[in-house]
Amino acid sequence: MTKPKTIPVAGIAHIGIRVHDLERSVAFYALLGFRKTAGPLGPEPVAILEHPSGVEINLVLNAPKASEPNILMDVPAKHSGITHVALLCPDILAAKQTLEAAGFPLSGGPVRFETGSQAIFVRDPDRNVIELHQRG
Repeated sequence: MTKPKTIPVAGIAHIGIRVHDLERSVAFYALLGFRKTAGPLGPEPVAILEHPSGVEINLVLNAPKASEPNILMDVPAKHSGITHVALLCPDILAAKQTLEAAGFPLSGGPVRFETGSQAIFVRDPDRNVIELHQRG
């Protein structure tokens, strides 16, 4: 039996995040340096946010309620799925101050890893987990 070929992947094209309210989500992600560049477009409306670093987020605007538990993080049963997105951040302590001043308390951290890296965790307005990761 021959070994299957691997599929060449060059990077991440975008990250899709389901949200309820476009304006409140755009305001949150603007704190992280993202700017809305398109949308909503498509049958399940999507708004595109771009960051100067090249990271793109697609806000999928079909969460039916403004405040719901995050099924992957907030219920005792564990489900398969992506639990969080980690964004590189050169200064997580400054990020922590900015987030808290804007009314977004940390949901975790600061955490220091054996590698010397550090991380903080915050929830967006729809309870999606965002890690801000500072390399050591």
